[in-house]
Amino acid sequence: MTILGLAEAMVAPLIRALCPDDSDLDRDAIAERFARAAWSAIAEPGDRDAGHLVAALGAEASLGALTAVPWPPIDINAIDVAPLEHALARVGDVDLDHDDLVDAVKRWRPRVAVPTVLLALRQAARFGAGLLVPGDPDWPLGVDELGEHAPLALWARGDRTLLGRLERSVAIVGARAATGYGEHVTVEASSGLVDRGFTIVSGAAYGIDGIAHRAALASSGSTVAFLAGGVDRFYPAGHEALLTRIVERGVVVSEVPPGTAPTRWRFLQRNRLIAAASRATIVVEAGWRSGSLNTASHAATLGRPVGAVPGPVTSAASAGCHKLLRETPAVCVTNADEMAELVAGDPPPGAGDPALMAGDPPPAETEQGGDRAAAQSAIRSDLAGDRSDRYAGASAGRAQRSVGAIGHQDRPADGAGRRPGPGRAGAPRVGGDRARAAGGLAEVHRQAVGGPPRLECAA
Repeated sequence: MTILGLAEAMVAPLIRALCPDDSDLDRDAIAERFARAAWSAIAEPGDRDAGHLVAALGAEASLGALTAVPWPPIDINAIDVAPLEHALARVGDVDLDHDDLVDAVKRWRPRVAVPTVLLALRQAARFGAGLLVPGDPDWPLGVDELGEHAPLALWARGDRTLLGRLERSVAIVGARAATGYGEHVTVEASSGLVDRGFTIVSGAAYGIDGIAHRAALASSGSTVAFLAGGVDRFYPAGHEALLTRIVERGVVVSEVPPGTAPTRWRFLQRNRLIAAASRATIVVEAGWRSGSLNTASHAATLGRPVGAVPGPVTSAASAGCHKLLRETPAVCVTNADEMAELVAGDPPPGAGDPALMAGDPPPAETEQGGDRAAAQSAIRSDLAGDRSDRYAGASAGRAQRSVGAIGHQDRPADGAGRRPGPGRAGAPRVGGDRARAAGGLAEVHRQAVGGPPRLECAA
C-alpha cells in the first residue's frame, strides 16, 4: 500500500507522531493529512486556486493530479495541465479555467518535493508540534469562514485544544513601535479581558502584540500566537523566550510547515488568521500604513467587530486608529469592558464593576485568583526584558545604556524628582508611581538610546 508513491509504512508513523490523539487513523485519513502537509509547503498562504482545487478534489487527489503534470516542461509557455483539467471535469468543476491552472502550476510544480515534506514532518515531531486539518476537534472553526482562502492545514506547538475553544477570544494588535501610552492601554486591556475569561490572540511581533501576550500570561490567562514562519523557528528572534512561554501555557500556530522563513506576504496573510480565529479585533495603536490596519480590514470583511483605541491627535502612532474610527464602522473602545461588549453583545459577567474598569485601582484579587499587583509587576519586568531582547543586536554601549535606564524604573524618586540617567546627562528617570509604571518604559528607553521612535509600516 502506497501514499502518493511512498510506502504507507514510511508515512504513517510520521503522521501519527503529530496526531497523538488520533493514533487509530486509517489509510485515507493518513493520506489526507500527508497531502495537506504537502500542500502547506507547495502553495503560499491564502492561495485561492489551491483552496479551490483541494475543496473540489480533496487534498490527496488534487496533489496526485498536480504531480502528474510533466515537469520540467519542454516549453514553459506550453505547460500540459491536462491531468488537472481531467480531474476537475470528472467532478463537474469549471471555475478554474486553463489559464488559471497554467499560472497555478507555474507557482506550485517547482515546489513539489517529497523530501521537503518528510523533513517538515520530522522537524515538527522533533519540536513537539502537531498537525491540524479541517474537521479535527481542535481546528479553529473561525478560519473556515475564509472560504477558498482558508488554511489547508495548521502546525501548532503547545495546547492545541485551546484552538477549538476560541468562541470567547479577542485579537489585540498594533504598532511595533509602541508608545508608552499604547503599552499602558495594552496591559490594562489584555489583563482585563483575561479577567473576563477571554483568550488573547495576536501575532507575537514587537510592540503591542508582544505586550498583549505578556500581559495575558502574567494574568494567568490563555493566549494564541500566529506566526508568519514555521513553528520551529521563532520570529522575531528577540521574542524566543516569550514564544517559549506561550508554548508552555498557550499555543503557537502557523499555516506554513516547519523550516519556512517569514516573508512580507506571509505576514500579511498571517493577519487574516488572527482576524478569523478571534471573535473581535482591537487595534490599540497603528500608524497610517500599519499592518494592523490589514488585520482590521480582514476582520471587517468577515463581519467581525473591530475596535480602535483613540490616542492623542498629535501622535503618529495613533493615526491609523483615528483613520479606522473616521472611515470605517470600527467602534471606539477605551477599556476592557467596552472591548468585551464587542464579542458578548451585552456586558459580560463582572462588567460595570468599577474595580474592574481600566484605569481604576485594581482589586486585591482578580477573577483568575491571582494578585493583580503582582501581575502588573511581572508585566513591567517582562517589558524590560522585551526591550533587552529586542535591542540585543545594538552596540554594547547603547544596550548598556538602555538596560541601565530600565533598571531605574522602580527606584523611588529623590527629593527633586529627577536624576540623570546612565550614559545620557540630564535624562529624567521614572518614579515608582503605578500610574506611569506600564507606559513609562518606552519613554525611558527612547531617552536612554536617543532618537525618535521608528514608526512601523510593515505587517
